Amino acid sequence: MATVSFNTVEKSFGATKVLHGVSFDIKDGEFVVLVGPSGCGKSTLLRMLAGLEEITAGTIAIDGKVVNDVESKDRDIAMVFQSYALYPHMTVGDNMAFSLKLRKADPKVMAERVDRASKILNLDPYLKRFPRELSGGQRQRVAMGRAIVRDPKVFLFDEPLSNLDAKLRVAMRAEIKALHQRLKTTTVYVTHDQVEAMTMADRIVVMHDGRIEQIGEPLDLYDRPDNLFVAQFIGSPAMNVVNGKVKRANGSAVVEMSDGLQWPLFQGPGAHGQAVSYGIRPGDLSVTSATAPNAVPGEIVVVEPTGSETELLIQAGDAQFILVTHGRPHVNPGDRIGLAVDPAKVHVFDQTTGARLSA
Repeated sequence: MATVSFNTVEKSFGATKVLHGVSFDIKDGEFVVLVGPSGCGKSTLLRMLAGLEEITAGTIAIDGKVVNDVESKDRDIAMVFQSYALYPHMTVGDNMAFSLKLRKADPKVMAERVDRASKILNLDPYLKRFPRELSGGQRQRVAMGRAIVRDPKVFLFDEPLSNLDAKLRVAMRAEIKALHQRLKTTTVYVTHDQVEAMTMADRIVVMHDGRIEQIGEPLDLYDRPDNLFVAQFIGSPAMNVVNGKVKRANGSAVVEMSDGLQWPLFQGPGAHGQAVSYGIRPGDLSVTSATAPNAVPGEIVVVEPTGSETELLIQAGDAQFILVTHGRPHVNPGDRIGLAVDPAKVHVFDQTTGARLSA
């Protein structure tokens, strides 16, 4: 196991700069997920750690040793790619052992490591099969097994589940997390799927346009996003956000939208007259009477039952909101309702900078 440190790391492709002085540390045995939209630089950063991309500026260290000029094969890392990258003419066992064969490892050690990895990943029945005889999930487990047999200091995963169907992604997500809990190996995982990030990570690094927006534990990022980008990226469905101005009077406060609707702020953040972005998560809204105190009037546009939950699309003034409620409310499109807001769950951001405002 090992620590990993990024110190003001930059990357340029010609005149195009894609990473702008990225710095953070990963603790020994930690599972860190790099998440962000396509083009944010997360895969580039992972490939630089793996030695597959040159570093333009800054340093990357593994266990305190700077590896900028160390060959990929000498960094003691193992990488699992988006594509399984299995050799079709080799059996599962041979695929898993191949990197050790290249290193001329002792055959007994090789057999022991393959046997150990196959038991961890439940691949024993498939060791004599070829990749074409396996399902997508089984092939991904073989790719993981090939990484495990190397017994590396650091595991790297580059969007390993994106080729799988939804049900298999959920199953493999749990398998990878369980694998980390068993092996305790430092792991860096790249994905654009924030649900993967939330469910798997010890800490999440949210990236945008080659910069780090926020680093923290999943629920910390969900409950207290530093800025509007993180607020809208973390959480599914995404946070509802509308723009307005803070109005304070008689010891209470609201955020008034351009359409005249007023959303309760109570004693929350923001100076009188300040332009803000007002955010509330879909699960923190509830349906009430249109005449209830502090309720925001709205009309139901779409009802989407999913079984244990129901998702409502609601028109309130000029804006549309998503509301998620447990159970099966008796509502229909066209119903006039009120939206009740939990004041403790409101998020307020400066409209110009996007920075979170504190009370």
